[in-house]
Amino acid sequence: MTQPFLKVEALARRYPGPAGKPGVTVFENIHFGIEKGEFVCIIGHSGCGKTTILNVLAGLDQASEGVVIMDGREVKGPSLDRGVVFQGHALLPWLTTLKNVEFGVRSRWPDWTPKQVEAHSTRYLEMVGLGHALHKKPAELSGGMKQRVGIARAFAIQPKMLLLDEPFGALDALTRGTIQDELLSIVQATHQTVFMITHDVDEAILLADKVMLMSNGPYAKIAEIVDITMPRDRTRSTIHHDPQYYRIRNHLVDFLVNRSHAYAGDVAVPHDPKHPPLVRPGIEGAAEIVPLPVGAPALKTVKPASSASA
Repeated sequence: MTQPFLKVEALARRYPGPAGKPGVTVFENIHFGIEKGEFVCIIGHSGCGKTTILNVLAGLDQASEGVVIMDGREVKGPSLDRGVVFQGHALLPWLTTLKNVEFGVRSRWPDWTPKQVEAHSTRYLEMVGLGHALHKKPAELSGGMKQRVGIARAFAIQPKMLLLDEPFGALDALTRGTIQDELLSIVQATHQTVFMITHDVDEAILLADKVMLMSNGPYAKIAEIVDITMPRDRTRSTIHHDPQYYRIRNHLVDFLVNRSHAYAGDVAVPHDPKHPPLVRPGIEGAAEIVPLPVGAPALKTVKPASSASA
């Protein structure tokens, strides 16, 4: 059986409590895989450990239990094979836009000439619409422009995987939409593998091939993995015309509002065949969900039902 490009097995993060007091288990029993070239979003309420999982994938944090394998190698620390974009742009304020990107490129290819580094960095800044701002410093840029520089810098090192921690969360709606379009364009051109945290359901539907839904913490789990079955060439201007859009959206929102708490706690929700699934029948976008038995590593991938079965 072929292994996925990224494989996460039995991941858990526990923090010890003060002397004589119990600690906190943020999440446990996290299992999932990501194929090469796949765009995966993860959604869940604050405190469920989404950012901690991303930091473990990036090698910036260490899990209490479990293992992360990427491209056949265990992730044990930071690497240029994984590019990270945080909600804060994290630019070096004394460097220009171009020099900020060049900083990462030189780390990736130390033997390149200055002209090679400049040409490569300029190309990626132009891809995010910043060809006119190469020599501006961060203080001269808007919030959206700063975030574009961070995205260009991450793509410019050509990582095997891109990790995005709510990179558009602090942006206004118009800027957010523009950068979403640019991100989609670059990902489709480069076939980049992406793991992204978001709180925005519409953003996840637009960008992702799969959406992972986390239960509330503590003892959070990945309760469902939802396939986005809409055509990959979707855009912000056309996505809502697809008849699948509202079924998928309703399914994701229903989980966050009505069902995410049902998986919370240190015991998984047992499957009882005498009772209906957790999705209320008759709601547009309902899908059959099989709750996980205690300790089960496997997840059921959910495909929101068609109109005929809703």
